[in-house]
Amino acid sequence: MGHTQGPPGPVNPLLIACALSIEHLALRSGRAGGASGPVTVIRTGMGRKAAEAAVGRALGLERGAGAAVIASGFCAGLAPGMHPGDLVVAEETRDAGGRSVCTGTEVLVDALARTVPGRTVHTGPLTGSDHVVRGPERAELRATGAIAVDMESAATLRTALRAGPRPVAAVRVVVDAPEYELVRIGTVRGGISAFRVLRAVLPAFYEWHRSLLLPRR
Repeated sequence: MGHTQGPPGPVNPLLIACALSIEHLALRSGRAGGASGPVTVIRTGMGRKAAEAAVGRALGLERGAGAAVIASGFCAGLAPGMHPGDLVVAEETRDAGGRSVCTGTEVLVDALARTVPGRTVHTGPLTGSDHVVRGPERAELRATGAIAVDMESAATLRTALRAGPRPVAAVRVVVDAPEYELVRIGTVRGGISAFRVLRAVLPAFYEWHRSLLLPRR
């Protein structure tokens, strides 16, 4: 005797990883409806080793099995003309440990343009550093082809992919740029602007996550 096929099973979870308490606050306080499956936002702590450890633990838990992963938070823009509050969608992340190719970059760019209208969205390689980048070093990293730098995205995506094949992405908000270097996040207008943008990005992340269910052409 045949049986009627039920609704599709639950979609794989979405794991969003950031490093700083202020980033975690922005992402948690900005959460909205529309997720297609379970969503977890974790704070990894600063730096490559902290990101590797925290993401590895999260994906090792039952609720993290098969999760799509987004690295998010703030970054330093490398290209002239970037402004605090601009968005960066990585085509790949890179550091001394290698390169990780991102999934669905165009979907994220389109979704962010709708979710945070009026904000410039930059795409290109996102490079990693083990320290805060200042002054001339910014130009040196720009010469490699990277458009932005942060301390955790490359480690986050590399760790995620080592744990098994999965969609990965990195979306960062520029908190300082060549003409707008900050001393401390949150104490000047640029930091406040970046915080507000980061609070607004969750619907675009959910749209990206939903798009993973669509058949590939």
